[in-house]
Amino acid sequence: MSSIVAASSDKLKILCIHGYRQNAKIFRERTGALRKIIKKYTELEFISAPNKVQPSEGEEDLDQRGWWFSTKESTFKASQTSDVNPGLEESLTVVAQTIKELGPFDGILAFSQGAAFAAILCALQSQGDTRFPVNFVILVAGFRSLSSCHASYYVNPISIPTLHVFGDTDGVIPKESSESLLELFTNSQVLNHPGGHFLPASSPQKKIYLEFLEYWFTKKQQESTNLKTQRP
Repeated sequence: MSSIVAASSDKLKILCIHGYRQNAKIFRERTGALRKIIKKYTELEFISAPNKVQPSEGEEDLDQRGWWFSTKESTFKASQTSDVNPGLEESLTVVAQTIKELGPFDGILAFSQGAAFAAILCALQSQGDTRFPVNFVILVAGFRSLSSCHASYYVNPISIPTLHVFGDTDGVIPKESSESLLELFTNSQVLNHPGGHFLPASSPQKKIYLEFLEYWFTKKQQESTNLKTQRP
């Protein structure tokens, strides 16, 4: 592993997309161990989905969010087939605006429903949508949406470089669902861990994250150097 230490402005800028019933603050808190591992190479920007998940009666309102819903009643289950996707367009608009205002971003880190949403962003980019320009994506516990509205996103292979992270004992998003999403990507790496529905950050996973990110960090450094030498 390289001993390069990045200046803040030289780091990889990564947009972080939370899971269902989370928000930017919750996701940031739950990525603490991973953030420590990758801080040498990354500057992370956490955003919240625009669609609020209504708390159940008697439940504390924790400002939980979702990127889209699988019912007209604004609920979501990854395993639920559906003919609707309320909230998706609003989410696409929020991400596009974030990239416009705070970008450019080198990559995306996304978890669970956020990873499924990020895969949709990849599909749109590969189909010529210029609103979501990123070089790589890390998809943790991702899956294919079962909404018929999203079927067109899974027709063609996607060549955007990806790292797919999933656990053998994930009881929320089964490993098979993440593997089904993986099949769509033609330039992918896999981090398969023995755990469940979380972002793994122990020693065996550390090496894979760092190797993946160091490649893009070094590439960014080289491109920056080339630009400087080309200036008059």
